[in-house]
Amino acid sequence: MLQTMLNVFKIKELRQKILFTLAMLAVYRIGHWIPLPGANHERLSEIMNTQSDSSNALSKAANFVTMFSGGDLAKATIFGLGIMPYITAGIIFQLLATALPALKRLQEEGPTGRQKIQEWTRYATVALSIVQGFVWITIIRGQGLLYPSVLASPLWWVTAVAALVAGTVFLMWIGEQIDKHGIGNGVSMIIMAGILSSMPTAFKSIMRNWDPGDPTKIGWLGLSMLVVGFVVVVAGAVLMTVAQRRIPIQQAKHTRGRRVFGGQRSYLPLRLNHGGVMPIIFASSLMIFPSVIFTQLRDMAIAPGSESPDWWKTAATQLADAFSNGAYPYIVLEILMIYFFSYFWINVQFNPEDMSKQLKEHGSFIPGLRPGPRTAEYLDTVVTRVTFVGAAFLAIVAAIPMVVNHAFHIDYVVTQFLGGTGLLIVVSVVIDFLQRVEANLLMRNYAGFLTGGEESSGARLRGA
Repeated sequence: MLQTMLNVFKIKELRQKILFTLAMLAVYRIGHWIPLPGANHERLSEIMNTQSDSSNALSKAANFVTMFSGGDLAKATIFGLGIMPYITAGIIFQLLATALPALKRLQEEGPTGRQKIQEWTRYATVALSIVQGFVWITIIRGQGLLYPSVLASPLWWVTAVAALVAGTVFLMWIGEQIDKHGIGNGVSMIIMAGILSSMPTAFKSIMRNWDPGDPTKIGWLGLSMLVVGFVVVVAGAVLMTVAQRRIPIQQAKHTRGRRVFGGQRSYLPLRLNHGGVMPIIFASSLMIFPSVIFTQLRDMAIAPGSESPDWWKTAATQLADAFSNGAYPYIVLEILMIYFFSYFWINVQFNPEDMSKQLKEHGSFIPGLRPGPRTAEYLDTVVTRVTFVGAAFLAIVAAIPMVVNHAFHIDYVVTQFLGGTGLLIVVSVVIDFLQRVEANLLMRNYAGFLTGGEESSGARLRGA
């Protein structure tokens, strides 16, 4: 391992890519210390720390954005929205490409078409950032978290929204620069850096709430569940990230003169977890709405002076409890939504009919299957089965933090980081990073992290 690390920094190009990536991530973290003007940051941080209950609309929205975007709304900084508008815009255009033939043809034109779609994605990012920034400022205004002196100033509203939009655009630029000049996968790197930044807070929360003698605090059983969740998610994430269903592909033989070409045997790899964490992101974002809506209805029904009938107060309270984070109906509904979005995402990304046509055009076929509709039907069956396994793993990852939080009274932020979606994102990005470094090392005849051994590939080839 030490020799491999030395090999990484021996290669000038690879060393520059890694150092550039680290420098961009450092700039990203510096932006989290630049506050949004006009916001009462002390009061906002106090509310986020004392009202960590997932039923609180403000806390839940802030925690969700922090986890999946690399932003930090809890501190109301210029990077508060994070990279989420850019991710959302990219997803929108991916979905539109499957529904609009003109956009699909543009996507198939090659680099020119993709560059045009990327330009439209940037414009959509700015539009989404304006909407989301205005909504977030309106939310914290309703919570009384803005100084009264700025509320009456239209210029302040423009300045605050522009600061949030500029922060998102700057993060988008950082991600693209990492893709161009760094190690690559810039958006995921930004999200991973944001998640890892919460690691000290998670460990401090564990130490602060550690008391085996108090049933409302973290005890040995709760700590054991955290460790088990950490191991399960890490091992499962590594397994599901690299796991593939390999379908054998046979190339047809072609005779030219006296020579025979083709006939090679290869594999069509189908990832078990093709959607990554996208199904969890979709399901978690939609689950915010019933939780917040039913909580608001309950608060209105039981508020002092409310004239709501008793049956409505009881029903509103039961619905709010049923759809609070960690409740049984909440978990069941989120699991069903994860399955739905897993199949939805694979249908968007993978088309068995198109794959069958491509195999036929390249003179390849699956042994024992006739090219055409029969091959497409077989691919659809295989994809359906492997997606079921991948969705089951994602459902377990999403349920572990809620179960541990609800059963062992551990802060949800801690369980989410040490045994849930956040850890899954970190592991997936780290594996992708190691694979990229591995490819650069093998290109230059060095053994990488994943191949093992200190002997270079070139030496092994010469020895053979």
